[in-house]
Amino acid sequence: MITAIVLAVAAFFAGQQLAPVEVRNVPVPVHVPVPVECREPVPDRPAMPTDLFAAKPTVDQLAVARAAEIEIREGYEIQLRGALERCTAPIKSE
Repeated sequence: MITAIVLAVAAFFAGQQLAPVEVRNVPVPVHVPVPVECREPVPDRPAMPTDLFAAKPTVDQLAVARAAEIEIREGYEIQLRGALERCTAPIKSE
């Protein structure tokens, strides 16, 4: 009987030592991705030379306009890629 009481008291005090300590207002790191709004402005779409023809262009005019349009689109693509990279870059914690 005394053995049972001693074991019960020992178990009680062992449980008291292992009880978690309550801690409040402590920042806890979060290791999951959190969606964040991207506030990067979208570059304006440039006016394309082939859109500006009022009448039917000649073959030479169309070729020159399409060559210029390729250059304009590549510049626009660089702006879009820059905006995308800034939106998808990891957020630096402060």
